[in-house]
Amino acid sequence: MKRIVGIVLVGLGIASVLAAGSLSITGAGATFPYPMYSKWFDVYHKENPTVEINYQSIGSGGGIKQITEGTVDFGATDGPMNDDQLKTFQDKHGCAVLHFPTVLGAVVPTYNLPGVTASLNFTPQALAGIYLGKVTKWNDPLIAGANQGTSLPADDIIVVHRAESSGTTYVWTDFLSKVSEEWKTQVGKATAVKWPVGLGGQGNEGVTGTVKNTPDSIGYVELIYAESNKIPYGNVGNAAGVFVKASLAGVTAAAAGAAKAMPDDFRVSITNAPGKEAYPISSFTWLLIPARISDAAKRDALKNFLSWMLADGQNYAEALSYARLPKEVVAKEKKALAQIQ
Repeated sequence: MKRIVGIVLVGLGIASVLAAGSLSITGAGATFPYPMYSKWFDVYHKENPTVEINYQSIGSGGGIKQITEGTVDFGATDGPMNDDQLKTFQDKHGCAVLHFPTVLGAVVPTYNLPGVTASLNFTPQALAGIYLGKVTKWNDPLIAGANQGTSLPADDIIVVHRAESSGTTYVWTDFLSKVSEEWKTQVGKATAVKWPVGLGGQGNEGVTGTVKNTPDSIGYVELIYAESNKIPYGNVGNAAGVFVKASLAGVTAAAAGAAKAMPDDFRVSITNAPGKEAYPISSFTWLLIPARISDAAKRDALKNFLSWMLADGQNYAEALSYARLPKEVVAKEKKALAQIQ
């Protein structure tokens, strides 16, 4: 009996040592890459059992807020922090916050139009008009003109947008600001804007669910959310005047120019990129990492994860409808890891 008790106590002691050696890292932010991050953090934990990365999909605005307040170890965003936000972080923490691109994705106009089975074409002008509240019917000439041969109803368009501060919104409004001077001057680009019209949904998940359950609606979501929920999404007219369906190839084409001229801080926009094959509502998405991390164990674990993400992690991207980082960007990021002290 004493021997059994001894074995149990030894076992408990080993478990305690293992538990003491485990490390929990917390992050929060963008919903756009959440399916990718969820996969990565699960795989990485299996390969590194002592490191557990917990991530809250709360929107890019929330990610920027929490990393700035210091309540998480890293943030995540689809819209890079602006100069004022970077200065606020620097003033508060005495160090910079670094942007590390992780993958590329596409934001798509998804819709629920009963009786219409064709994949609809949307000109940039039509999308801007819809979200400005000026294109209000599905058979409006701005929509019908790009969809000859498709019978569109005279139903009112129900517009759906994000309710919270969101990187997906940043990508969407960044695109609209480039293609519509009216949108640029009246609404602008940001993670949160004053919407002229529409219903709010929480997260990519919320917008997807609202569109899926609301006939005659249109919304914008990251590609994987439309595909996994089996709801249609439209082709979008690009800078070359070609209607392009969102695809990994189209996203990669949009990033081609930026990859070769990537700025040192990695803050770049690739919406409305040139090229006949480029999908126009594409974006990098970023992890936000403090340049100085006082906890050496967390610092080393985060750097190790980023190294893994830039190598093995990229192999999981395509299966979840994200595009890999261009090799030029990966090489530049590997050098940037040395900035984390």
